[in-house]
Amino acid sequence: MHVFVTGGTGTIGSAVVTELLGNGHTVLALARSDNSASALESAGAKVLRGELADLGLLRSGAGQCDGVISLAFGRDYGSPEALAQAVTEESAALATLGEELVGSDRPIVTVSGTPWVPGRASVETDPLPTDGPVGGRGRSVNALLSLAAHGVRSTAVRMPRTVHNEGKGGFAGLLTDQARRTGVAGYPGDGTQRWPAVHALDAAVLFRLALESAPAGTSWHAVADEGDTVRDIATVIGRRLGLPVEAVPQEDFGPFGPIFAMDQPASSAHTRDALGWQPTHSSLLEDLETIQP
Repeated sequence: MHVFVTGGTGTIGSAVVTELLGNGHTVLALARSDNSASALESAGAKVLRGELADLGLLRSGAGQCDGVISLAFGRDYGSPEALAQAVTEESAALATLGEELVGSDRPIVTVSGTPWVPGRASVETDPLPTDGPVGGRGRSVNALLSLAAHGVRSTAVRMPRTVHNEGKGGFAGLLTDQARRTGVAGYPGDGTQRWPAVHALDAAVLFRLALESAPAGTSWHAVADEGDTVRDIATVIGRRLGLPVEAVPQEDFGPFGPIFAMDQPASSAHTRDALGWQPTHSSLLEDLETIQP
């Protein structure tokens, strides 16, 4: 399958490109910079130069390929306004890609987050949140999945709060970055809230499986660790960096503060049973032990 990939140089995207190429697929990847283009070409992908906001270019990329994996998302989360802009841009991109595939029966796999459900681990049939700081992502993913009724094999891979590789990535990576800046390995609330996690290389396998065989209109959970407490995560970060571990106000984490403070474990039991996905790489707490001071 010739696959159009956006976001192909991020923690998840670079692993997805490698996974696709290693399993007989070819890749056309969107690249917005010389560095991204060079990295993608070195991996063996063909490059389409441009920005996620260039909707005509996205149509062209999707139109040239047998399927799409949409991973691109803005990198500026420093303010609520910047986060809202990233969500708006992603929503327009998803709508454009989906429209291009209407009536073709071609697959498109997008990314979203695992939902949170009070009192239990979320499962694949739980609805995505459609309000709050990232509610727009839920609405745009739901719109894409609804195209299953219009000849699009649309699916969503829901990612946990931390997608990690070599001690970096996701919410745990943001905690590490914050600890380096402030001199404290901090966590919001009492630290007992749980975050799910997955290694990027395991997540990449699930994206490939969804592209190849997942039924239209379905959602899947890329969850290897159902839920580590944030205090345990911060404890490893603090030990590796030689910093104190303390509770800090959730406001210190900017627009992500309310999300950081939620208890949000997630299950992938159905995903494993239905698609045969089995994570094999290191857990989050094991991976964080590779952080360098």
